[in-house]
Amino acid sequence: MYVVRHWSVRHARGLEIFYDAFEWLLVALHPLWKRIGYARLEAPFALLERAVKGLLFDCQMCGQCALSSTGMSCSMNCPKNLRNGPCGGVREGGFCEVKPEMRCVWVEAFAGSQRMKEGRELIKVVQLPVDRRLQGRSSWLIVARQKGEAREAKSA
Repeated sequence: MYVVRHWSVRHARGLEIFYDAFEWLLVALHPLWKRIGYARLEAPFALLERAVKGLLFDCQMCGQCALSSTGMSCSMNCPKNLRNGPCGGVREGGFCEVKPEMRCVWVEAFAGSQRMKEGRELIKVVQLPVDRRLQGRSSWLIVARQKGEAREAKSA
């Protein structure tokens, strides 16, 4: 997993392009998701999301995905669960103080963000604290619902 996680950071720009198209599709399908019912879709979407993002990013399924803001490096892989930058204990070479064999998630996040079109700006966005009630839920569906409802409200 660790090797694939590094691959994802190195290929952050390509993954950003893919995700932008994927998000557009999810939001465009909001009327369908709404008809089926978001609650019914939660389990299959979460299962698929866990498999895909688990492989690519070692995703922890926090339900509040910030990969597009963190250079495709999942901040929840930080042993301290820091969502807004590195702690003061980053060791020489960019390694973690808690897990010395692991590169700091935030060193990786910064590197990945520099490869992305919007990453240089998005990494500066302060992330909200983790809402543990969303743990295990599909962030894909959460985003589709929020953006879909915003579109509906705008066109009404």
